[in-house]
Amino acid sequence: MTTRQGPRAGGPGKVGQGKFGQGRPAQGRFGQSKGGAGRRPGGEAWGEGDGPAVLYGWHPVSEALRNPKRELRRLLATENAALRLAEEVGELRIPPEIVKLGTITGLLGPDAVHQGLYLEAEPLAGPAFDTLPDDAVLLALDQITDPHNVGAIVRTAAAFGVTAIVTTARHSPTVTGVLAKSASGGLEHVPFVVVRNLAEALIELGERGFTRVGLDSEAPETLDAVGPKTPLVVVLGAEGKGLRQRTRECCDVMARIPFRGAIQSLNVSNAAAITLYALMPRA
Repeated sequence: MTTRQGPRAGGPGKVGQGKFGQGRPAQGRFGQSKGGAGRRPGGEAWGEGDGPAVLYGWHPVSEALRNPKRELRRLLATENAALRLAEEVGELRIPPEIVKLGTITGLLGPDAVHQGLYLEAEPLAGPAFDTLPDDAVLLALDQITDPHNVGAIVRTAAAFGVTAIVTTARHSPTVTGVLAKSASGGLEHVPFVVVRNLAEALIELGERGFTRVGLDSEAPETLDAVGPKTPLVVVLGAEGKGLRQRTRECCDVMARIPFRGAIQSLNVSNAAAITLYALMPRA
């Protein structure tokens, strides 16, 4: 799936870019801070419901085992995978259950590239807005549902040191093994704040001094013209549809990636990476 900018993007002036969720409830003005399985506001099940977050594959599992904030429930590993964990991670916080490769495949399905590792863990807690640092950089994701795209966005966010990702309780992919696998360990480094209403959350962030930059292919400003600043919220819209009108109205500025080539499309995580590089202050 690609993210398009320009008139060919399924609608004039809209760019499809990013969305997700993970963590335990935390108090917030417009919703709960989460990072995975949990409860939606009002008690409705969200993500994985009351069950654990399921992680598989080398990077998601090894990063979770290294993360002291991640509470672990159950670790399944093949003999070879367990030996590799012992060599590269060191002493494990939870003893692995040694199983055959087919046991894990049976749990996840034949298409899951699990590399002999399967972990059940508690969801991670996310921060409340009033605890964010003065130089925070956030990604706000408006109704992106593809877990591969969201996972790639998480990986990009982790690479750029994004403070947190803001998303809505509804119209977000659940925290599944697919998303975690695509994030390649990034879930352990970028917390999620899940809110009931994205527009209201953007309003609150604006009141807290955040500059809210939305992406739009026909925006008058380019990312270079906007320039680096903090605190910052980069607002990315859904594939094809772009940002919803109400979301756009809550942005301080709309900006575009100045494409010059014949191809006017990018994967959402690539678009997020370009935007973060352009707008994050240089160290």
